[in-house]
Amino acid sequence: MTGLAGGRPIVFVHGFGCNQEMWRYLVPEFAPDHQVVTLDLVGFGDSDATAWQPERHGSLAGHAADVVAVCRELGLSDVVLVGHSVSAMIAVLAQQQAPELVGALVLIGPNPRYVDDGDYTGGFSRADIAELLDTLDSNHTGWSAAMAPAIMGNADRPELSAELTASFCRTDPEVARRFARVTFLSDNRADLPGVTVPTLVLQCTDDVIAPEAVGRYVHAAIPGSHLTQLAATGHCPHLSAPAETTAAIRAFLSTSLPAR
Repeated sequence: MTGLAGGRPIVFVHGFGCNQEMWRYLVPEFAPDHQVVTLDLVGFGDSDATAWQPERHGSLAGHAADVVAVCRELGLSDVVLVGHSVSAMIAVLAQQQAPELVGALVLIGPNPRYVDDGDYTGGFSRADIAELLDTLDSNHTGWSAAMAPAIMGNADRPELSAELTASFCRTDPEVARRFARVTFLSDNRADLPGVTVPTLVLQCTDDVIAPEAVGRYVHAAIPGSHLTQLAATGHCPHLSAPAETTAAIRAFLSTSLPAR
């Protein structure tokens, strides 16, 4: 934890195959007036590998419980919980598990259901997801090298894709395979109407993981939420466009939360 003692806590939770270093551009922007916490989900980054439990971490709810446990251990309250990608849904679940701890949500590139379902557009067919998971099972390194550039976008900045590829490749293959199934097969649409705190949905342009239709769906499903369309392209604006991402979050906090 870093930043201003006594400031409103802001907790950043990374997406699939990533780690807390992905927030390095945003941390110094919020540290002057917030308590800032970054963490590694169990199974990723520098987390304790022995803490990973197949049953507990076989659902997003288990990871949400870990986030809640960290907030309680640090004595936090009125938390602004920022979740990227799959951790956007982890943040939603954490708010419902511990509504007394969470004061606001920021969901970056959220997708509550990746599989298309009737009139719902998640961005992937069932066949797409099956192929994605089969490829990950058979060739973790090759999957990482192929998927990272598509996820990151910004083909003119190959260093961004290289960082994401390296992060994917550092993840234990068994953990990656299991968490990929949790990520891409979960359906959290029914959890969205239960969000009870001010919420910002940050939607990127040309995001293959969370298309714009999904961002609009999440915004419509969460009562009173705010939707901000970013000019940033790809799925990781905190890396590719940190200034725009910071400005959007700050604008939301200044207009949606009472002064502290």
